[in-house]
Amino acid sequence: MNLANIKILHIDSNHPLLWEQLEQAGFQNEADFTSSKQEIEAKIENYHGIVIRSRFKIDKTFLDKATNLQFIARVGAGLESINCDYAIAKGIHLIAAPEGNANAVGEHAIGMILSLFNNLNKANNEVKSGQWKREANRGHELEGKTVGIIGYGNMGKSFAKKLRGFDVTVLCYDILPNKGDANATQVSLEELHERADVLSLHTPWTPETDKMINADFINQFKKPFWFINTARGNSVVTADLVEGLKSGKILGAGLDVLEYEKLSFETLFEGEKPAAFEYLLHAENVLLTPHIAGWTFESHQKLAQTIVDKICKIYINKKD
Repeated sequence: MNLANIKILHIDSNHPLLWEQLEQAGFQNEADFTSSKQEIEAKIENYHGIVIRSRFKIDKTFLDKATNLQFIARVGAGLESINCDYAIAKGIHLIAAPEGNANAVGEHAIGMILSLFNNLNKANNEVKSGQWKREANRGHELEGKTVGIIGYGNMGKSFAKKLRGFDVTVLCYDILPNKGDANATQVSLEELHERADVLSLHTPWTPETDKMINADFINQFKKPFWFINTARGNSVVTADLVEGLKSGKILGAGLDVLEYEKLSFETLFEGEKPAAFEYLLHAENVLLTPHIAGWTFESHQKLAQTIVDKICKIYINKKD
């Protein structure tokens, strides 16, 4: 197959190696970072592949116009912005890169736990404002705790691997069987509720995980627990999380994602804020980051490399 006949449209900017290596392999690259979704739809029939991040949703209307599309590559971990079933029915390859930022997410989750356990963010702000409160910032040790992980794919496994040096018990729950490994013991959701001191969420967004962390779920935990979410904001009912924080059922929360996020994350703080969000902004036992768990300089390159490798793999056996 002559790869020069394969035209790829890039609608989001990415690490330059992605463009460069596809070009070196022989593909035709074209970029359009500014046109509207409707303008892209008007010309998408001219392309065989598309590379995206999160600029807009690829829905049935878009796919119906993409009559020559052979693959969609999302430079990220999830594919929830794509109508996957319809794309697959049309024979379109779907590519994501969860391997590319798994290490970054694992490290970020560790950082959030250590910060919460040791009041690092709170203590830093107090010292910088002239307060020296040692007893009020007495911390907890991770050693001896039981950490529960929900979702044991690339992200969950990376996080569990990084916990090995902390002398903790690591449990994992996943909808698929036989996912446990040397770093985590797979258990039922009931056992995880019974034993966990820390819960870290590493699931994709699906109809099954939507609003999964709600009041009923939280109240099933036998012990008060710390909660970390570096996965998807829509998996958590924020108002129920806040009630858990207020009651002491949740001892602290590290949230890299929020249910209020839009495709354009920069608009998050515009307009009136929901009461639950307002609480999170001022709670001393809540750590917030702007969806950056997988957003490192290293993962920027790894994500791009993973996408290049997977695109090339589709065509490599067809080359002359």
